[in-house]
Amino acid sequence: MAPVNPIRVTERAQALAGEVLKPGDIAIDATAGKGRDTAFLAMAVGPKGHVHTFDVQAEAITATQNLIDAAGLNSLVTLHHRSHVEISEALPANHQHQVGAVLFNLGYLPGSDQKIVTQPASTLHALQAARDQIRPGGRIICVTYTGHPGGTDESNIVLQFAVASEKAGYTISKVGYFTDSAKPWILVVTRT
Repeated sequence: MAPVNPIRVTERAQALAGEVLKPGDIAIDATAGKGRDTAFLAMAVGPKGHVHTFDVQAEAITATQNLIDAAGLNSLVTLHHRSHVEISEALPANHQHQVGAVLFNLGYLPGSDQKIVTQPASTLHALQAARDQIRPGGRIICVTYTGHPGGTDESNIVLQFAVASEKAGYTISKVGYFTDSAKPWILVVTRT
């Protein structure tokens, strides 16, 4: 019998978002990457919902545009070629504080220049901005990688954000987090 492949961390993150998203919701893909999270979120919120996607790399925006074009999801997505730090400034007034889920997939764009990575300081600001935008019952899902240069520092910032969020009354869970592991883990922050 062949071994069963474990669920990829990105699929697990999408499932965690899917648990709280409702048709018609607003969602955010804070790190566009190749567009897979954007496509997932657009299908989850459906034709009455909307997804805002952020990335500083033109290559990520182009890849995401190509994927949503192919999937026929254009009308459900706004692509923002800007930093995820600017979430609050970029959301239109009628989407402010109405976000059902925010997905972060930290690190670097697969298949691109691995020197271009998310940075601890901007990640912290983006997580804080995202937390300010989620509706009651909404959730932030942050996939954190420690295996690249700077990844451990960013992971520590994500952990600090978790502590501050829990003190502020949010429900926190850490999926796959082990202090001595270089494997990716997921922070889940839910507004009660």
